[in-house]
Amino acid sequence: MKIPWNFLRYIPLAKGVLAKGRLPALLFAVARKRSSAKGGLLGSLRDDLKLLQALCVAYWRGEYRAIDKQALIAVVAGLLYFVSPLDAIPDWIPVVGFLDDLAVLAWVMRKWSTELDAFRAWQATQSAEVRADLERVPAPDEPKA
Repeated sequence: MKIPWNFLRYIPLAKGVLAKGRLPALLFAVARKRSSAKGGLLGSLRDDLKLLQALCVAYWRGEYRAIDKQALIAVVAGLLYFVSPLDAIPDWIPVVGFLDDLAVLAWVMRKWSTELDAFRAWQATQSAEVRADLERVPAPDEPKA
């Protein structure tokens, strides 16, 4: 599986987001962009985005740490790519602007499917209250629990 050509520059940015504790701000931006996407532009990746966000929320809160560090960095880099308006195809170009975002997110989902399946399995064992709380995006300045 070949890595998307423009994705690599987001890896160091993702490491910085994790190191500086800026994950809630990223998740807030992802939620805002996800909710503003028109109609079916995101299609089936809406559920994938929700999964990636829930994984990051669980990691941020210290509830789920059983993820490979490289997988977490790739997930965060994929989300950074998604929120960036100036990536391979700028998002201001109607419809087409989302295609590269979708391709990168699909690549992350395929490449790290084993890690994401493990998170899904963990998530399924959690109470309904915990699962619902994982869908709540932390405030951009929310401290770790």
